[in-house]
Amino acid sequence: MAIKVKLRQKPISGERQCLYLDFYPAIQNPKTGKTTRREFLNMYVFNEIEIEEQKYFDENGKEQKRFVPVLDKKAEPKKVKLKPLEKMHNKNTIDLAETIRQKRENQINKPEIYTGYEKEQLKIKEQGERNFVEYFKKLTDKRKDSNHDSWVSAYKYFETFTKGNLMFDELNEKVCTEFKEYLLTTKSNKSSKTTLSQNSAVSYFNKLKATLKQAYKDGYLRTDLNAKIEPVKQAETQRNFLTMEELNSLVKTDCQNPLLKRAALFSALTGLRFSDIEKLVWTELEYIEGNGYFIQFKQQKTKGVEMMPISDQAYNLLGERTEPTDKVFEGLTYSAYGNKHLYQWIGAAGITKDITFHCFRHTYATLQLSKGTDIYTVSKMLGHRELKTTQIYAKIIDQTKRDAADKIKLDM
Repeated sequence: MAIKVKLRQKPISGERQCLYLDFYPAIQNPKTGKTTRREFLNMYVFNEIEIEEQKYFDENGKEQKRFVPVLDKKAEPKKVKLKPLEKMHNKNTIDLAETIRQKRENQINKPEIYTGYEKEQLKIKEQGERNFVEYFKKLTDKRKDSNHDSWVSAYKYFETFTKGNLMFDELNEKVCTEFKEYLLTTKSNKSSKTTLSQNSAVSYFNKLKATLKQAYKDGYLRTDLNAKIEPVKQAETQRNFLTMEELNSLVKTDCQNPLLKRAALFSALTGLRFSDIEKLVWTELEYIEGNGYFIQFKQQKTKGVEMMPISDQAYNLLGERTEPTDKVFEGLTYSAYGNKHLYQWIGAAGITKDITFHCFRHTYATLQLSKGTDIYTVSKMLGHRELKTTQIYAKIIDQTKRDAADKIKLDM
């Protein structure tokens, strides 16, 4: 069915009429994606005010004529003549508006009259006028995996940076660089007192790069902007860990929270995160004859399903087995009060390092590598998706070896 496009007028201030196109049936707005009947042209013409002839008698009783604005629509109206410049404005404006109307009608109903190049240019123009922020939001909404929350955070920072409005044809390297600088200097959404961490900035800027890459594949960008912009550099993070001697010292030292002590030592023997230990239930523990104990569980952070062997020592830290759906470490919660007990326990063992619960996971990785376990196996035991995540521990081992080598000094 052919779409009819008519040029219409609508009264506005200053005795003027604005011009717009009327589509029947309605078409889809290329910017918003919603159906519409109107497209305003940002043009206007001057009114020719309708008047009527009216007779009356003057003070001498003589019949006179005068012209007044039409009040009765049944009367025969006349029109006041426009000034020459106003009349010329109206003619030129109407002619231009009619040209636009014909072009739009051809564009909608007869796309074959355009050459391939013209069609491509029209497509590029329409895509360039779409909102990139909305495109970012659609990609974010599609993310259902473990990094969904990270995508949501990245989108919120970008929405704030752009105020929710950035067209595709406004995207360039300068805008991307400015967003990078924004992430490295802005306050965290979690606390107005702290600046967003560099590693969070790394993650969020990578989400923008991924969006640009997809936009290029989808044809919204004419150039691969993602390939042109440099990512935010990863900050070197210090990963504190315990030596074998320090770990044994903790085993021998009492803790005011015995449950916390067992959970921490269990992490050092398995590499599990606090979140995975806290949610662990008895049905996830399995004994296979000839192979020992295993934990079968879904990682809280990566959502990856793991079948991980654990040592007899690690199993013995779990205590008496209860109902299958009961938590193994029932009552274990993350709190400032629990952290206080952790710090007191660390101090009582004579350890001066800044140790958090997560450092027990670092300790597991570091000790495994230092005792000769290959990095691929350690990566699998930690549940890392990429080997490069585990390689940070290899750097720690290299530094430990360097420190050990430098300890022996002779009086030369």
